[in-house]
Amino acid sequence: MVGVAPGSRADADQVDEAPTPRSTYHHGDLRHALLDVGVQMARIGGPSAVVLREATRSVGVSPNAAYRHFRDRTALLSAVCDAAQAALADAIDDEQHALPPAADEVGRARARFRAVGAGYVRFARTEPGLFRTAFSVPADLDRRDVAARAGACGLTPFQLLSRSLDELAAAGALPAERREGAEFLAWSAVHGLATLLIDGPLRAIDDAAAASITERLVRMVDLGL
Repeated sequence: MVGVAPGSRADADQVDEAPTPRSTYHHGDLRHALLDVGVQMARIGGPSAVVLREATRSVGVSPNAAYRHFRDRTALLSAVCDAAQAALADAIDDEQHALPPAADEVGRARARFRAVGAGYVRFARTEPGLFRTAFSVPADLDRRDVAARAGACGLTPFQLLSRSLDELAAAGALPAERREGAEFLAWSAVHGLATLLIDGPLRAIDDAAAASITERLVRMVDLGL
């Protein structure tokens, strides 16, 4: 390949195409800007669409500036994963807050537990890119820093599920001896349905059918625990 002499027209074109670093970012703003772009990438194309170099190009800064906040693509993807889980937590919390008043404590606990599953599946269908991304980066559940994965209510999706199971147990709807580990049973069932609906053979069914299947599944899980 023939080299381009400095100062030539071709060299000038290359310089014009390079992103122009912004000088208006305050401390922390650049990280937020890159994360916002990463979330939009995930929303459109899932975890594989999250690319650090493309994020820097979109924001208009040099890669070196981005590396001060995210050392590589994995770091950005991990942050986007946390943001996607926080969005999922918000969806679950919204589902619970939309519930009508219950007649008694058991009815309230059952409704709130089932709303966790309903909100989970609804989020998967309305935000498939973010849903896929939310679980794309392995992270231990007991990782100390969970604040980034919490929704506006201050809880992560897993913590919302745990709280609803505690409420079931407190109301007497879940025997105390069956409380331990119930999160993993409920999570596995609902996550499996969500995956079938967005990536599996159930992806072609309409909203009404999906809602009906979800309602039956969460009822089955509730009564089966």
